[in-house]
Amino acid sequence: MLDLAGIGIGPFNLSIAALLNETNELEYRFFDNKAEFAWHPGLLLPEAHMQTCYLKDLVTAVVPTSRVGFLSYLVDKKRFYRFLSTDISMISRTEFSNYMAWAASKIKNLNFNEGVRSIHYADDHFVITTEQDVYQAKNICLGTGKKPHIPEEFKAQLGTKVFHACEIMDREFDFTNKRVAVIGGGQTGADIVLNALHHYWGKPQELYWISRRPNYQPLDEATFTNEFFTPQYTECFFELPELSKKREVKAQKLASDGITSECLKQIYHYLYQHFEVNGERKWLHLLPNRTAQQLTPYNDGYAVQCYNSLNQSEEILDADYVILATGFESVLPHYLEPLKSLLHLSKDGSLQLDRHFNVQWQHQADNQIYAVNAGLSSHGIAEPQLSLMAWRSAKIINHLTGKNVFDLSETQNFIDWTLPESTQPLTLTTAV
Repeated sequence: MLDLAGIGIGPFNLSIAALLNETNELEYRFFDNKAEFAWHPGLLLPEAHMQTCYLKDLVTAVVPTSRVGFLSYLVDKKRFYRFLSTDISMISRTEFSNYMAWAASKIKNLNFNEGVRSIHYADDHFVITTEQDVYQAKNICLGTGKKPHIPEEFKAQLGTKVFHACEIMDREFDFTNKRVAVIGGGQTGADIVLNALHHYWGKPQELYWISRRPNYQPLDEATFTNEFFTPQYTECFFELPELSKKREVKAQKLASDGITSECLKQIYHYLYQHFEVNGERKWLHLLPNRTAQQLTPYNDGYAVQCYNSLNQSEEILDADYVILATGFESVLPHYLEPLKSLLHLSKDGSLQLDRHFNVQWQHQADNQIYAVNAGLSSHGIAEPQLSLMAWRSAKIINHLTGKNVFDLSETQNFIDWTLPESTQPLTLTTAV
């Protein structure tokens, strides 16, 4: 009987497993259908960098002495001094992925090549059926991630020339003399455009970068903005009224979903050097304020119909390839189907989380279902990011064990997000 079974071994569940390796409190095992650890391998573009500092790794924020922290990885790989000499704060996605794969090789009780088919609830425990065996667990943690978001109007055209960005490094392409449309104005779209500018897949004839946003907007990395990515703000956010939560998430969009300034600078420098200084023909077309509405097969390619919100006009582009950098979305995992009637789902069918990242469901008093990367609406914009994964992992473990296995106390925050309840408003009286 396992105390905790983890479903999926992505960064977030890997962090929980890494911290469980630091203690003997629980019997646990994590499952994944992949043969080895892999973190969105289709998005590991050569010029793609992290938006999160490397110290916000699997464990360091909670156990800085862990043998699976990023600094331990550098020492183990004999590159500590050379890394310091690079003087970089944001490492490449490839290096961070390599780090996590290295950590996974050091962590016990990770069952790769063993995907979970179904989870049932019987008496006072979960019955987990995998591709190889059947396990019993008192509690489970869901960490199988999100699926690519494909707008409904594009689904009929998916194929070798229309695909989601998460597949771009898994396919062989030659964009030489082709017309390529990238739909999506976030970091992924920017990374693809930057690599296309450097002819990673050959030099396109035309490259269209389509975005609904009013411009190619930078990630908000200001000092006080980073206070949104702290445990104290996340706990404060959880207590807010629902309307306030929705307002805050919308207002903070660029704090988590903008483009790094360095990436934007590289793109702009390329434009200046090649199209201004060198006098080359301008083959990159930046198209903000556009909503791609429809794809229609046309002349061995596609007609991309866009709506320009700036002047309220319809525009049509011709493209041989269409890359959908349209993000990811949450769906209820198939293996939870036997439990679906027991879950207290929200109106849109998504999981509802309590303070400790545990799912609200019928037998919550006896057995916990934890979920990672599922609490944007309940815990705020830090929830889908790597920034607080070590803290969240420790919070889940502390809640599951019923004691403070990991010390999560902090010094006083610089920002008073709310005042103590004992603080009363002044009563003003008017002298007569």
